[in-house]
Amino acid sequence: MNRYLPLLPLALSGLLAACASEPTNTAPPMPAPAPVAPSAALTLGPGLRGELLGVAAGADVDLALLGVDMRGRPRALFGQVHLRGNGEALPFHLPLNTQQAPQNLRLELRGRVSQAGRLVQRLPARSIADLSDQDLGALHLVPAP
Repeated sequence: MNRYLPLLPLALSGLLAACASEPTNTAPPMPAPAPVAPSAALTLGPGLRGELLGVAAGADVDLALLGVDMRGRPRALFGQVHLRGNGEALPFHLPLNTQQAPQNLRLELRGRVSQAGRLVQRLPARSIADLSDQDLGALHLVPAP
């Protein structure tokens, strides 16, 4: 598993680039993480908590806390979670990997919402001050371009 660690930033860059544009067939699809039930997610350890407003029922939600460089390119992954919308405010808990300290990187929470494989909403990048347990409150999604 550790031999693939240097490829993680490249894979994340491709994943986030897909959020901003139409899908292409240049890279094989990454397997989706197992869905986490919202009630079970809220009982986990330290991480980022809050709720997403306006997620359609049945929509797939991907949230990630990334370390980005000065140009906004993802360089490290500090936590990620996959959820499914229920038509109401969607609570989330994004567990943090606090073993890695960001080096010359800015922390950003990014998210995307897709339905039937099509990007329909996104969470505008939100700066996070540090890798600590935080409640972010209600977060509003915006329509995807």
